[in-house]
Amino acid sequence: MSEIILSGRGVTKKFRGLTAIENVDFDIPEGAIYGLIGPNGAGKSTLFNLITGYYELSAGEIRFRGASTTGVPTYRLNQRGIARAFQISKPFPALTVKENVRVGAMFGRPQRVDFERVTMEALRIAGIEDLADRTAEGLTVGSLRKLEIARAIATRPSLLLADEPCAGLNPTETEEMVRCLRNVRERGTTVWLVEHDMKAVTSICDRILVIDAGRKIAEGTPQEVVRDPRVISAYLGAPLPEETASHAG
Repeated sequence: MSEIILSGRGVTKKFRGLTAIENVDFDIPEGAIYGLIGPNGAGKSTLFNLITGYYELSAGEIRFRGASTTGVPTYRLNQRGIARAFQISKPFPALTVKENVRVGAMFGRPQRVDFERVTMEALRIAGIEDLADRTAEGLTVGSLRKLEIARAIATRPSLLLADEPCAGLNPTETEEMVRCLRNVRERGTTVWLVEHDMKAVTSICDRILVIDAGRKIAEGTPQEVVRDPRVISAYLGAPLPEETASHAG
């Protein structure tokens, strides 16, 4: 994990009088599962929106594989290899799960590929092959989250931004999502994960970046972060229970 796939220097976003992200630096190693945590309103989604081109930077620079992303539209960033899985999945409800994933395969990176093979591989990675012929309408929350991951993976990214994939899931579904994200990494895709479930975060992430009020307050291994007084004060509120903290050991 020595090569840096995504980096940011002095990343800043202002909305008129509000500074949502202020002077944030980061380096995401290729092949890592990185975490991004912080209180509600800390600026996590804003940072992801800057990376994926939904917002323009007010200051600073973001580079993907060494090339600046400034001014590059979202669809072009996806074609370069950045995909995002949203917390709220919005599939085409009348299409089957397989058809939804195939849309991702068809509109992903501009490569000559077998769309059927790519689609089935994405379904396998997400663990929803058995739902391939089901319509997306009526899927459980857990299955919708996996479908969101599968659609993103079908675009053949080298970097996946996963926005709270475990939110609202029960413990069994959360374990399945953690396995899914590990599968994504095993296929060679770097993962940057926003998540509030600290047990999931500490069990899967190599390193974690913490922001509060738009500013970076800590970065390190899970073990370092969960014991950092600044993180405990701003986000955790109290030291983690031993069971959860042990995942970071």
